[in-house]
Amino acid sequence: MHFPRLPDWLIYACVVVALLIAAIGRQERADAPEPPPPAPEVEGEVLGPASPFDPSVVVDVPDQVDPATGTAFSIAESGVWLTARHVVDGCRTAAVVVGNGQGVAARVTIDPRGEAAILTTDGGAPALPLALSESLRRGERAYHPGFPQGEPGEATSKLIGRETLVVRGRGERSEPVLVWAETGRTEGLEGTLGGLSGAPALDAQGRVIGVTIAESPRRGRIYTTAPETVQATLASTRRRYTAPPLGSAPITPENYFRVADGLRRDLRVAQVVCLTS
Repeated sequence: MHFPRLPDWLIYACVVVALLIAAIGRQERADAPEPPPPAPEVEGEVLGPASPFDPSVVVDVPDQVDPATGTAFSIAESGVWLTARHVVDGCRTAAVVVGNGQGVAARVTIDPRGEAAILTTDGGAPALPLALSESLRRGERAYHPGFPQGEPGEATSKLIGRETLVVRGRGERSEPVLVWAETGRTEGLEGTLGGLSGAPALDAQGRVIGVTIAESPRRGRIYTTAPETVQATLASTRRRYTAPPLGSAPITPENYFRVADGLRRDLRVAQVVCLTS
């Protein structure tokens, strides 16, 4: 039995194909694996202590205090609140608003060294946890729930660094503050954040890391007390302030407005009214 003789061109084609397969098989392959999921936002270096070389921001405080509103937040359920000093400094009467047209009289304690003030009422709301000894990093987020323009609202920001607040006029002083770049606010809220003064600056775990004290709308900046300033204010009361965490779910740019609504509803964050007559 004889097999038919294959054409020469078919034999050559088979040889060429075999050589190509062998060459391709010996090629080095260094394919990369699938990319990992997107990394979370990376925070920068740890923020250092206050320094005489920190840049300064100057605030002029008038001698005459007009009726004002701001924000306060509970640090003890027995009725101890923190707010910004300029909200209640010079008040004849201060009150924490607990409902429509209803307020609870508050006794004001001013810390002459800093921009934080303590309010004391008969009875209070659940306290916010404090994290004043934690290290802060540049790029870290903060959330500011309160009453901008006298209405419920909030803002979020990222930490830039430190500056020195220089107050001129009534109660002249200087103190270290933290500077934050505003990165979001209540939808539809235009213009000033006035009225947010005294609001807590919360970290992602819902812990207080400062008190909101000022803004620079033109620069898009929010200023808060430095943690050491609040620590000194609280130390003057000779009390220990502890509170359980807000919950297991972190605060994020997607849910901070809901968290803020809950804090206001529970009166853990409340509006404060200052009257001068």
